[in-house]
Amino acid sequence: MKLLSKCPACGGTLAIRALQCVGCGLELRNEFELSAFDRLDAEQLDFLMRFLRCRGNLSMVQDEMQLSYPTAKKKLASLLASLGLEESETQVEEKAGIDVKEWVTDSQSSKASEIIKTKLKEAGGRVIVHSISGNAYELKAEADGKSFYSDALPISPNYTYGVFDVIVDLLRSQGGKARKGLGRSARLGEPNCEENTVVGAIGKRYSGKKLGDSVFDPVFFLAAVLDWAGIAHNERGYLQLTAEYKARLEKWEREEI
Repeated sequence: MKLLSKCPACGGTLAIRALQCVGCGLELRNEFELSAFDRLDAEQLDFLMRFLRCRGNLSMVQDEMQLSYPTAKKKLASLLASLGLEESETQVEEKAGIDVKEWVTDSQSSKASEIIKTKLKEAGGRVIVHSISGNAYELKAEADGKSFYSDALPISPNYTYGVFDVIVDLLRSQGGKARKGLGRSARLGEPNCEENTVVGAIGKRYSGKKLGDSVFDPVFFLAAVLDWAGIAHNERGYLQLTAEYKARLEKWEREEI
């Protein structure tokens, strides 16, 4: 029988006051503390076991439990809160570790770099973005106001916001849509890593790579950021500029004339 943490009569918290050895019968009496895992209800424990079995892949949990993404995300948030792992706003600010209030940004700019930097400033320098598979990644601003960091991108130096302008320039040159490509198993110029793919454009126009060079592939994360910012739709295999962003570009171009 699973250890009970709530009273079946009134719902109050139960305490363990005795432990007995099944071998010799020795009995220990005290007030033993229940762990956070013991306090989970049956539904939360089931979700936790499925989440671990799926190696933390929320998309796989969704498929297994036939849940929508918002429902699965809500269940995960509830689980984290019950385990005491949900952060308060104060903790989030402390973790960000920088003051972005003094940043100078252009909220009217049509440049992707400025839009993302402005939104990140409004969020306090730290946000969570989601990949096409539903995985959550943290985007954190750096103190220099020019670059950003994420555990999902273990690369040095950190990317600057200008990398988003490179991607948007590629999308615009191809009518608003471009293949993401795949740089993990190909070199620049090879199939799936051509210069007209997102990964190829980043490799050549941002990182300065030459044909035949190996490239780092950050597209899964950068695409999630562009989607979060409302600049491009993150679709399977390609990126496409949103109607809202294209309208913003058209307005900017009219004003420039």
